[in-house]
Amino acid sequence: MKISEEIKTELRELWIPVIYKNKIRSQRTRLHSLSVPETENKAEILHTLLGIELKVSNQRFSCPDLSTARYLRIFARLGVNEFAVPYDISRISNLADELESSWQRMLLLLDRKCSGKSPQSYGKIRAGLIRAVRNGVDEIGPGRAIPAFRKSTKHRISKN
Repeated sequence: MKISEEIKTELRELWIPVIYKNKIRSQRTRLHSLSVPETENKAEILHTLLGIELKVSNQRFSCPDLSTARYLRIFARLGVNEFAVPYDISRISNLADELESSWQRMLLLLDRKCSGKSPQSYGKIRAGLIRAVRNGVDEIGPGRAIPAFRKSTKHRISKN
């Protein structure tokens, strides 16, 4: 069994695509696009005079708050260009926590399973793991650009 498959099996519900499918795409979301390379990227959160920004290679993306920047950073690290963001901004912080925890657990498992391997083979295995996560998120898809709203506007007036 490949190391990326072993890590996926060990993480089960904590695998990033599973979190994305069960906890993000299961609610009302909107599409968000980042034009980042489809590889593992170094993503930094910057606190500037203009607010909070996410820096990926030489690009900067403005973020409304820190929790949104943390949420976007996970997908930027993975190289996912289009993904879903919860429409309810109060849920973003908890989801960012879960995604970051999953990211760290995944890297810890990778380090444990690759101890004693050469740097070249470690790099190939890590790239394959990141690709597997990115493909998992891409398969689920980003959803609609604008969330669907209920169109029923009827209000019933009781006659009591």
